[in-house]
Amino acid sequence: MSHLRGIETFVKTVECGSIAAAARQLGITAAAASQNVARLEKELGTRLLTRTTRSQALTAAGEVYFARVGPILGELAQARSEISDLHHEVRGRLKIASWVAIGRHVIAPLLPAFIARYPKVQVEVMITDKNVDHLKDSVDVGIRSHHGLEAGLVARRIATVPMILCAAPTYLDLHGRPTEPENLNAHACLAFRMPNDGRLMEWPFLRAGERLAPKRNVVAASNDNDTLVAMAVAGGGIARLGSFVVNPLISQGLLEPLFLRQSGTGNTQSQADPEPMEFFVVYRDRHHIPAPVRAFVDFIVDALENHELLKEPAWPRMI
Repeated sequence: MSHLRGIETFVKTVECGSIAAAARQLGITAAAASQNVARLEKELGTRLLTRTTRSQALTAAGEVYFARVGPILGELAQARSEISDLHHEVRGRLKIASWVAIGRHVIAPLLPAFIARYPKVQVEVMITDKNVDHLKDSVDVGIRSHHGLEAGLVARRIATVPMILCAAPTYLDLHGRPTEPENLNAHACLAFRMPNDGRLMEWPFLRAGERLAPKRNVVAASNDNDTLVAMAVAGGGIARLGSFVVNPLISQGLLEPLFLRQSGTGNTQSQADPEPMEFFVVYRDRHHIPAPVRAFVDFIVDALENHELLKEPAWPRMI
């Protein structure tokens, strides 16, 4: 067992980039992790890592050893997962990293039902709009929009979310209601700033099969959707928000949606519709999926299939 602990610590150290980071993932002290690697090197009779106070690197022997034992640890984890499945028991840790708005408004309220179904799964939730490193941050599964997809992660679409342009009735009564995307340049717009690259998120529309991103008069921006909501409700201008955020506020009369199709008019070629946003569940390896990850993916796909907050709000289009 000590040999296996040494291998696990060595592999985590290489993957995470440092002894300290590996120790955090394994739940042990940095001193204990260092001792595990040292014992492994002594048993093998060779140095696997060259370490200084600021950096580390694989030796030639370490590169060969890592290439061999890394996949073996994955196989062992998969074997444990499959044995648990045979006993109809899903157990273990599950760390979820979710984009903020959907995490707070959709994912978090669903988690108690998941935990009740799988009581032996220990759930941790990280809420951030920045793309996390699944390996270094020990994240098992992520919830991202299409803006956050990246190579190396398996992605499965879980929701197509209507994006609602909306404002407080007090603002619209004072400044008028835009009926075309081109009108937005004459209105106070509240924009979301992307945490990963600092860009302002576009407000794309679809019209007659063409995608357009109209000019806006951005008077304020934030990297937090709830801040934009508060500003919009207070009459600060027009915001573009997911249906799961604004539907309850629309039903209360605090916000009014714009650019919705009028009931009974059908689809017209001239109508400009806000482009929806797609959300995905992402994880690292399609071949070795731990039981808690597989259980969560199946659960969230089923839970979001007909979720009320992912529907376009009911409101007469005012033109």
